[in-house]
Amino acid sequence: MSVMRVAQVAEPGGKFEIVERELPEPGPGHVRIAVEASGICHSDAMFVQASFPGITFPVVAGHEVAGRIDAVGEGTSDWKAGDRVGVGWFGGQCGHCPPCRQGDFVSCVNLKVPGLSYDGGYATHMVAPVEALARIPEGLDAADAAPLGCAGVTTFMGLRNSPARAGDLVAILGVGGLGHLGVQYAAKMGFETVAIARGQDKEPLARRLGADHYIDSTAADPARALKDLGGAKVVLATAANSDAMAATIDGLAPRGRLVVIGVTDQPIKVTPLQLITGSQSVAGHASGTARDVEETMAFSAHAGIRPMVEAAPLDEINTAFARMLSGAARFRMVLRTT
Repeated sequence: MSVMRVAQVAEPGGKFEIVERELPEPGPGHVRIAVEASGICHSDAMFVQASFPGITFPVVAGHEVAGRIDAVGEGTSDWKAGDRVGVGWFGGQCGHCPPCRQGDFVSCVNLKVPGLSYDGGYATHMVAPVEALARIPEGLDAADAAPLGCAGVTTFMGLRNSPARAGDLVAILGVGGLGHLGVQYAAKMGFETVAIARGQDKEPLARRLGADHYIDSTAADPARALKDLGGAKVVLATAANSDAMAATIDGLAPRGRLVVIGVTDQPIKVTPLQLITGSQSVAGHASGTARDVEETMAFSAHAGIRPMVEAAPLDEINTAFARMLSGAARFRMVLRTT
């Protein structure tokens, strides 16, 4: 019997344990992936701790996956063994809900998410539907490709789908797991890029990543500083801090937009007067489809954008997961399974 190894959690909030399972065969419209790298995203904690509805245990998390197809099911003529593929937060759509019928697959009411809808990438192998697959370009290492399936596509598409155009002033709030990618994308897209973070110690990194300006939010009012630069067409809020998001709104240019991708359950304090005066807006942005992930990877490979990652073997999942939760990892934690 062929076997695979998975890191699973048997109960809510439990520790990961490495177990062997029989190697599954992919069904129609599915492929089996030999996982090479799997990013550890903060969202995985929602599954492990059962704070997300619909969780069943044991859980095999992981929605930032990079590897190679090693088996294909029926109806997969566009994919073959050996293809390099990634799977991100978008793990497939139902195809029949109202958003799907409108072609808005990322808003699918029954969105499939690896680690929730089916076993994710904290494993040597996983099975995924073909609609979740993104081709990984040559020259992009698996450990670099994996985080682009969630952190990368969210920041890239958040900027790409925003009202900002080349030459506009764009601010990235936070220079962490999402923000360090956001600064790189903003700079390479041709925006006049502002990085906003707490403390002067993050300025050298922000500058190296491509920031034209740096605002220390502990030493200056971010809104005032943005206004002094002419006002931001877009603020991409990657830091999961609602007060920090609210503090940038008055720094938007007329018809500017605060694009929220940092996840928190705390309300953003904003008054109608703030928004009406300059016709400004606040909008959330979801991650992206498999095609969006593919385009994120292609742009990253072409522009020389890479996530900053710390890698660990699958056997060290508990230590690696703890580093992610504590914020000690710089900046994305990745499991290598080969």
